[in-house]
Amino acid sequence: MIETHDLSKQFHDFLAVDGVDLNVQAGQILALLGQNGAGKTTTVRMLTALLQPSRGWARVAGYDVVKNGHDVRASVGVLTEQHGLYMRMTAIEYLDFFGQVYSLSSESRKSRSDHLLQYFGLTEAAHRRIGEYSKGMRQKLALARAMMHDPGVLLLDEPTSAMDPESARLVRDEIARLKSSKRTIVICSHNLTEVEILADQIAIIYRGRILLQGTLEDLKRNVLGAPEYEIKFSDVWDSSGLELPKDVDLLSRTATSLKVRVMRPQESNPQILKSLSAMSASVMAIQEEPRTLEQVYLKVMAEAKGRENVQ
Repeated sequence: MIETHDLSKQFHDFLAVDGVDLNVQAGQILALLGQNGAGKTTTVRMLTALLQPSRGWARVAGYDVVKNGHDVRASVGVLTEQHGLYMRMTAIEYLDFFGQVYSLSSESRKSRSDHLLQYFGLTEAAHRRIGEYSKGMRQKLALARAMMHDPGVLLLDEPTSAMDPESARLVRDEIARLKSSKRTIVICSHNLTEVEILADQIAIIYRGRILLQGTLEDLKRNVLGAPEYEIKFSDVWDSSGLELPKDVDLLSRTATSLKVRVMRPQESNPQILKSLSAMSASVMAIQEEPRTLEQVYLKVMAEAKGRENVQ
């Protein structure tokens, strides 16, 4: 649904986006992470055919963003950080207005607005002015507007920015539900916990270039190394005679625990447990040490900045 190659954008002497390669399948959520000014919004604007690339190409829903700009814009729904709700309108008036912008017929506008208001739980508030809505309701209405023309691709910029936890949870649940309808979604966000929950693919951008891209597990493995596990015993137990598989490194040992690094957990962990059972070890728990997207992001950014300082 989204494919780019060497996608780049130059503004005079400033290279805002430099050689971005993306491939996002139907029903996937891609999260773009990076500092302010890293190139996320410029990338999204090129994907919506609002900006033309200076180099490279992009296709969205099968359409070239330069050659088929009108078709691209008809295929995407966009939620910007400042979503521009018209506070004196009711929700019905607002959706009908944007339905006209997308050249929908009167029947289609009514059908789509009724469906979306019900889908987002806004039917009872449909005749209230938007200015009376809570932040969560406004954000859901903005999502409804982005979907008014039933696009296959959604581009969401900070979808839960400055929202209270309850409202953010509502919007996050709606995004997950939209993904289940086979829509392709790109999220620009600084909320790393949110990205961990929602994203199938993650791309970290720094100064216009993608530093790292893949699933969360790919990123953890590539940046933080093999996973680590702690094995806890319910009683004091002498583990000195335990033989570990070849791809397992012993990191630390106490009278009631072991900490190991495991290259292939699916293969090695059952072997470790089998050996412990054969030695009558009182295993209480074996658990992976938590590793977060925040750890990955901070390490990647620190290394990028370190390379700049060396240069």
